[in-house]
Amino acid sequence: MKERPISSIPPNTEEERKLIRRAYRRLLRTVKTKLNVEDQENIRKAYELAVDAHQTQRRKSGEPYILHPIEVARICVEEIGLGPTAIISALLHDVVEDTDISLKYIEEKFGIKIAMIVDGLTKFKDLDTLSPQAENFKKVLSTMAKDVRVVLIKMADRLHNMRTLGAMPIHKQLKIASETNYIYAPLAHRLGLYNMKTEFQDLTMKILNPEEYHEIARKLQQTKKDRNQYINEFVKPLEHKLDAIGVPYRIFGRPKSISSIWNKLKTKGVAFEEIYDLFAIRIIVDVPMGLEKNICWQVYTIVTEANTPIPERLKDWVTTPKANGYESLHTTVIGPKGRFVEVQIRSERMHEIAEKGFAAHWKYKGVKQSNFDVFSVWLDNVREILDNPGNDPVEFIKDFKTNLFNEEIYVFTPKGDMKVLPEGATALDFAFHIHSEVGYHCKAVKVNNQLVPLGHKLKSGDQVSVETKKSQKPREGWLNYVVTGKARAKIRSSMKEERRKKGEMGKETLMRKMKNIKADFETNADLLVQHFDFTSRPDLYYAIFKEEINIQQELKRFRVEGARLILIEEPKTQETKSKESKPSTKNRKVFKGKALLLIDNQPANQFKHSLATCCNPVLGDPVFAYVTAMGEAKIHRNTCPNAEHLMANYAYRVMKAEWVDSDNSDFVTTLLITGIDGRGVAQKITGFITNDLKLDMRSISMDGNQGFFQGRIKVVVKNKDQLHLTMKSLKAMDGVHSVIRED
Repeated sequence: MKERPISSIPPNTEEERKLIRRAYRRLLRTVKTKLNVEDQENIRKAYELAVDAHQTQRRKSGEPYILHPIEVARICVEEIGLGPTAIISALLHDVVEDTDISLKYIEEKFGIKIAMIVDGLTKFKDLDTLSPQAENFKKVLSTMAKDVRVVLIKMADRLHNMRTLGAMPIHKQLKIASETNYIYAPLAHRLGLYNMKTEFQDLTMKILNPEEYHEIARKLQQTKKDRNQYINEFVKPLEHKLDAIGVPYRIFGRPKSISSIWNKLKTKGVAFEEIYDLFAIRIIVDVPMGLEKNICWQVYTIVTEANTPIPERLKDWVTTPKANGYESLHTTVIGPKGRFVEVQIRSERMHEIAEKGFAAHWKYKGVKQSNFDVFSVWLDNVREILDNPGNDPVEFIKDFKTNLFNEEIYVFTPKGDMKVLPEGATALDFAFHIHSEVGYHCKAVKVNNQLVPLGHKLKSGDQVSVETKKSQKPREGWLNYVVTGKARAKIRSSMKEERRKKGEMGKETLMRKMKNIKADFETNADLLVQHFDFTSRPDLYYAIFKEEINIQQELKRFRVEGARLILIEEPKTQETKSKESKPSTKNRKVFKGKALLLIDNQPANQFKHSLATCCNPVLGDPVFAYVTAMGEAKIHRNTCPNAEHLMANYAYRVMKAEWVDSDNSDFVTTLLITGIDGRGVAQKITGFITNDLKLDMRSISMDGNQGFFQGRIKVVVKNKDQLHLTMKSLKAMDGVHSVIRED
């Protein structure tokens, strides 16, 4: 392809050309490190090539497409802290996928490293697979194992897409947001990109739970003035004592994210007004690495002398950093007016790592006294999962997600070496964590010198030893004993190898039987696979080994002509003819009265469909349709517990769905009610529902314990508005504390 100077490239208008140049200059201004001549030249060439390649393309918003790669490059530099290689790769990240520029051309112009990163960011096209998203994400991670910048640029790409998602149709917004929450937010957490993780979660919530998002945002804005006054009141007594330490420091309050507040509202079952820790106080000191721990603990002493600490809320990630490299001292104290206040204490170095994660890790790598092997250990685990090429992509994503744990435990080997595992990890997980061979041949595990089951859950501080036996092999049941991606992948791999070996014996049996009847093996093997409805030859061989198929008996149903098997047709009985005459119901349109829904803009009664029982949608709930393997459209709420998994892994099966107004509909939903227990409380609540609210109930269960009650009531409602009114009315009853809709 012939290069052209930027002046000869004709974006639509002069105004757009100015817009593009401004975006590019903004990108260059974010680069704080001094670039050498070669980097400057390559960035300029990448920019010109990208502008040329994307000149006729536009985003859904109507703006020139080139603004997207420029902004992705800016995010890489300014918000993640990457350098010139990432800038060049980000500018070029879509050219191979979306234009006629080849990967070979990129390699010729920019070198093999840039070409490898761009290749990792280029999606597979026309995938014939159950989950194209999983396949493409697996490709990104495979390249990440060689160069971590691949996944960091991918995160920047996803962040800009999420920020500009408003121009997309709502059903596409739902798919992208679900995929982001399912994999990208946990991945940002694992890479230490806390700001990005928080923004992913907030932007996702804005799409999946818009009502709750805007309600919390409105209340945060209303309480901002009072919050700032309280922060000043809390900080003032500390400043004089902090000045006395004689080190530079910063102290400020930061509001908690909308998504984290929402999670607290859900888990605690309280109202917004009852949450006091809507913000955290950060104290950041600027000291050399050798003084960090001592100064952080000095600051902690100052804070806890001025305010009463809550000992069980102390988190010491300064002495023992998190598995993603995060270092900070967290404590919760009782501040003025009896309010709980979270205080985070860290150094400037720790703060940079907390803000920019993995990229900042490389900046400090090699500095004495720093403990930064955590990323290398994690990458090694990812590589081990990737080393199982036969893994189903969806299984791979599930295994990978278990490596993105939020909380971790610290356990020890008999020699005192510390190992970091996800919360919930078992004794068998520990064995595989030590080494794959130790896991494969694990016979028994002792925790604190006591023999425990393989599925025993470990706790921080446990000392674990593993006994092995060469003849021991993994069993399928072991998958129920492990939670880590590495252990699951290795057990599956072992099972597949064992299945392959047994399949080889089944193959030998089939070859021998075919030879006896003078039938050619290669000619007929696939015919038998199809006849027995298997997906592959290995499945057929394994079934023969397991004697699920009596191959000698089954071959009698064929005759041999010219070494080929020909199925002997059986005479048709009257019953067989009757069955054949009935039309198939597969893909048949189903009409059942007036449609309440539109699926893919068509009346839902033209499809076989039903409401999903996992989330019980009611009229007015934002919903989507998921087409099952049997061809039925299941209607799920956007907030269904299974929505993320379905949209992230099977987006091609997800269809747009929306309600049609109707008063002739009934929906069953479950309400969880808690409150103060007392005589006749069940009768009072059920009487209010039936007599005052005029609603039917399908079932009720109520438990009381030590002055507290919890009840589950299934009520029949017409729509979402009636459901909300019901919940509001019940919550206003004397003695009722919370009313939550259960999925």
